[in-house]
Amino acid sequence: MTTDTPSAVLFCCDHNSIRSPMAEALMKKLVGTQVFVQSAGVKSDHDIDGFAVAVCQELDIELSKHKVRSFEDLEDWGERLDSFDLVVALSPTSHRRITELTKGHAVDVEYWETADPTGAGDNRTDKLAAYRAVRDDLIANIKQRFANKST
Repeated sequence: MTTDTPSAVLFCCDHNSIRSPMAEALMKKLVGTQVFVQSAGVKSDHDIDGFAVAVCQELDIELSKHKVRSFEDLEDWGERLDSFDLVVALSPTSHRRITELTKGHAVDVEYWETADPTGAGDNRTDKLAAYRAVRDDLIANIKQRFANKST
């Protein structure tokens, strides 16, 4: 993992409905406008997850208006993958896919092992705890990786 601060970061996961939009929103809150931040998924076939919205709302982060997008959606909307200095993959599937898509481009790719909270817990309390754990892990990773940029 490099310590250079990129000017544009893309977070990615499987569906862009939990981990990557949380990371995008948390990065924006912690770093502000010093770094351009986006998120995407291998697929864009889910809506934003309600539990992700809830645990971000606890930190006054608005996630309910997030529009899920895939890598292909980004390209269709004019966001070229090679315009990012750094792509942070938050799932094994997204790591494999983004590595393929950025092969031959000057884009750094990092993998942050991040739990998928969707299967955790049998009740709302347990599910929220799992989502909070993911949120808090993302905060810790962002602070560690972008320590010189966090506010």
